Amino acid sequence: MADLAITAANVVQGADAVVEDGWFGEAVTQGQAVYRASDGKYYKADCDSATAAVRSPRGLALNAGSANQPARVQTKGKITIGATLTAGLAYYLSKTAGGLCPVADIAAGGYATIIGIATSTTELKINITESGVAV
Repeated sequence: MADLAITAANVVQGADAVVEDGWFGEAVTQGQAVYRASDGKYYKADCDSATAAVRSPRGLALNAGSANQPARVQTKGKITIGATLTAGLAYYLSKTAGGLCPVADIAAGGYATIIGIATSTTELKINITESGVAV
């Protein structure tokens, strides 16, 4: 398998979504995993970064934006992710900045971080769990 092919226009927060607002520190697209840096801005998270903060996702972007534009990030709850999922399968932070993937795609050097579990073929329940361990 590979990273989820997310259609940005189809990313929609669920009724139980927990969201927070802020500013992007770089260009981000809806559905990408983001972390909040020490400057308070959101950047794309990456599971094989040498920097621990980059490997620590805060949530998924609900809107697109460039550096210094407003950001809305979903940190918990159900989200229509705009990609085809396998119900019951966990999805992880990818080695591609901002990406989501199944566990099989986290190769050597990547830190296993669950973003959420698919509750249907279109919906992901976000509940970020960091292992703190590289595979």
